[in-house]
Amino acid sequence: MPLASADFPYLSAILLTCGGGLLAILCLPAARTRAIKWVSAVCSGITLLLSAYLFAAYDQARGGLQFVERLDWVPSLGIQYFNGADGFSLPMLLLSGIVFFTGVLTMWELETRVKEFFALVFLLVTGVFGLFMSLDLFFLFVWYDVSLFPMYLLIAIWGSTRKEYGAMKLTLYLLAGSALILPAILFLVVQAGLNTFDLTALMRPGTFSPGEQRFAFLLFYLGFGILAGVWPFHTWSPVGHVAAPTAVSMIHAGVLMKIGAFGVLRLGIFLCPEGWRYWAQLMGLLATVGIVYGALAGLRQTDLKFVIGYSSVSHMGIVGLGLATVSVDGVNGAVFQMFAHGVMTALFFSGVGWIYDKTHTKMIDELGGLSHTMPRASAYVILAALTSIGVPCLASFWGELLVFLAAFRAYPVRGALAVGALVVSALFMLRMVQRTFYGPPRERFAALPDVPFALGLPRLILAAVILVFGFFPALMFDMIATATLPLLQGVPR
Repeated sequence: MPLASADFPYLSAILLTCGGGLLAILCLPAARTRAIKWVSAVCSGITLLLSAYLFAAYDQARGGLQFVERLDWVPSLGIQYFNGADGFSLPMLLLSGIVFFTGVLTMWELETRVKEFFALVFLLVTGVFGLFMSLDLFFLFVWYDVSLFPMYLLIAIWGSTRKEYGAMKLTLYLLAGSALILPAILFLVVQAGLNTFDLTALMRPGTFSPGEQRFAFLLFYLGFGILAGVWPFHTWSPVGHVAAPTAVSMIHAGVLMKIGAFGVLRLGIFLCPEGWRYWAQLMGLLATVGIVYGALAGLRQTDLKFVIGYSSVSHMGIVGLGLATVSVDGVNGAVFQMFAHGVMTALFFSGVGWIYDKTHTKMIDELGGLSHTMPRASAYVILAALTSIGVPCLASFWGELLVFLAAFRAYPVRGALAVGALVVSALFMLRMVQRTFYGPPRERFAALPDVPFALGLPRLILAAVILVFGFFPALMFDMIATATLPLLQGVPR
């Protein structure tokens, strides 16, 4: 894999901005809530600008890993501080920057323990950025754990609806996944005998036997698959969505679930291509069950957040199905779907969060006619719902289209079931929209305030991203293709 060193450490600058923001928040007195919010907004805005710059500056003609930074950390163990970005990681870095910045702005009205909340969010997002850019397996695992541990406190303290139960269940499930990932990493490092955790060195052809790849890939798939919401290990996800505060739900569904799918791609597929092909049938089966199950379960939900939670299980199943096809279209569609779903769910939870804050209910049957009293807030949620069901010229359509095309070629029956489930998803999404936003308005909600422009800015940014990549999907597909084509060339047939 070609490497292009960075003229300026842009990737480290993202991490340092997160770390500097965290340090500044910790140094500010807890009573200075406005200063804490402004520091959070400025630092998260800088990470968004840096990630957008990297996305735009990537040389697609050269491809490979670019903006590479390498520094020996523990030479005796072969551990390096080794960062780089390619066509798979840059969309995820951009997604993280978008969701981080809009999540901070969404929580602008927070008044409870503001300092601790934003400090934990910055710690979490530092781990997210670090994982997407790391090319050293040791650091990648460290960043993975850093991104998970703050979730327990963020949900248990600021959450709602059985928050302690949701926080504990999420933490236990994700730690179980971590317990599978670490042995897989150590197994491959020892078996390679190269005294290195360098991903680019370990992924060279012939480093691992087919049997070793099959064993390690299964551990990676199960370990990261728990975080990606793979059925039947998904049960923590809807509960976590419902219990988490708004910005944490945005990060949870928008970014953290993508860490799971990205981990399968970056570690499982890159290091174990033979294992990928061997277990593809299992991946396709579990993904299809997840798609169908998420759609059917969503039909029965009466809580807005549970609807989004089960929709996320179904959509992440589409990502898994795309990866299971072992094809260019399938992988391209899966990565595009990861990005589109991340932005869409962030908009969903941001819009629903405003409605919940003002109405103090998430129950669909208790709402109704909100488009009359809160037209802007309603419009954001409706746009997210339309994106969720794959309306053309909205971002999710393109990822789903390629995944379904690849699935029909590889697994016709499973492809048909996945498309059928999408129809069911459209049914419960449209029903939710009709019952929540249309019909006669409720008297007790008649005087509720709509989203003002300033507080509506994060929703407006997310809506704009959905439309931009919906109308111009080549902006994302051309980037992803620079990594997909070289990857598939090295997969044994």
